[in-house]
Amino acid sequence: MDATGPWAGRRFTVTQRATLKTDRYLVTGTGPDGSEGRVLAYAEQRRFSLREQLTFHTDETKSQVAFTVRERTLLDPGEGFDVLDAEGRPIGAFHERFFTSLVRSTWVLEQPGAPDAVGRERNRFVAVLRRAWDWLPLDLVPFAWPYHFDFESDGKPVMTVDKKIGLRDRYLVEVTDPGLDLRLAVAQAVALDTFQGR
Repeated sequence: MDATGPWAGRRFTVTQRATLKTDRYLVTGTGPDGSEGRVLAYAEQRRFSLREQLTFHTDETKSQVAFTVRERTLLDPGEGFDVLDAEGRPIGAFHERFFTSLVRSTWVLEQPGAPDAVGRERNRFVAVLRRAWDWLPLDLVPFAWPYHFDFESDGKPVMTVDKKIGLRDRYLVEVTDPGLDLRLAVAQAVALDTFQGR
């Protein structure tokens, strides 16, 4: 991803399009007024796969790989996920803190050469409500209420992920740390939708 090209902006939108067999994620640039711009990345994930892996392509034609997210081990999902560039070189990683996340989801974002960033749900009440919703037999009814994650490193903001209200999962992501690789930010934002609670 060229930071001087289409990824020059620090705001983007992640939209999930669910089907019976796959979850599809479309990442678009987002202007200051909230308008969506060009497609930056596209990924599909088959449901019920044994090992979690997401390959992000530069667009919906899937002709060029942008980066990949790969689960570290099948035996222990708490080990987290590695983010690799198109050639398979590591960009960074992330994992969920299991015990902390029982009440309020907490993720750790790792990038080589930078301190870890910790992301938590902003609103404790919404976090508990979302947990209760997950226990209800409402698999076909999505949790439509918005929720927010704030990522910080050493007390400084790194990025925010805001889920918008609605039946379709849509997230506005703003990266405030200029040193954060945007591919890692995209991977973490999608993980908040697809890997949470697994």
